[in-house]
Amino acid sequence: MASQRKFVVGGNWKMNGNKSSIDGIISFLNGGQLDENTEVIVAPPAAYLDYVRSNVNASVAVAAQNCYKVASGAFTGEISASMIKDIGADWVILGHSERRHVFGETDELIGEKVKFALSQGLKVIACIGEKLEEREAGQTNDVVFRQTKAIADNIGAEDWSRVVIAYEPVWAIGTGKTATPDQAQAVHKDLRDWITQNVSADIAQNVRIQYGGSVNAKNCVELAAKPDIDGFLVGGASLKPDFVTIVNARKA
Repeated sequence: MASQRKFVVGGNWKMNGNKSSIDGIISFLNGGQLDENTEVIVAPPAAYLDYVRSNVNASVAVAAQNCYKVASGAFTGEISASMIKDIGADWVILGHSERRHVFGETDELIGEKVKFALSQGLKVIACIGEKLEEREAGQTNDVVFRQTKAIADNIGAEDWSRVVIAYEPVWAIGTGKTATPDQAQAVHKDLRDWITQNVSADIAQNVRIQYGGSVNAKNCVELAAKPDIDGFLVGGASLKPDFVTIVNARKA
């Protein structure tokens, strides 16, 4: 039952913000009545990870938006798992569609990143999702199963408790289009069935699967009511006070 899995809502700020605007976000997070039964995670740009961790309430977790697959080295522009941990953050988002389709990250690289981040003690939001032409061609499950396999093959049985899967149909990210609650639920259920068959029934029952893609204050309650939707990964709306409403969607 979905009620056995703790609802988890992440806010991916992407490449947005400065100290002034971030102070506003921190203000509504620290002042908002956030559902205590929902795990809340925010992912600021790397330059502001330390600032956010130092100023947001301890009950709000902080995530990096990306990290590399090795501990250190000549990788200009990258950050490492140990750097994320060093400033007090304990989550990382990996495999986001923008990393895949803007920066060309492969399924294989994302799997390697997930494996290394977990080995270093981070918790991971691992993203999957199909493009519009793939959905229209009836390939949604083929794509998300392939992406999930590349991730699952790099997760030990003991590490699944530190992984959240985020299903984000690429055609619904930042477009204003949203999968209907029934469309989203169908993919979440198929993903859980795939994990049952290819990983284990116990892990499938317990792993949390978020929905991401133009989630907002108007559609979040209906989406949250679906049995296999265990939370949201929110983009633009996480920069606004509406994020508090989204965090409280299950409570509503």
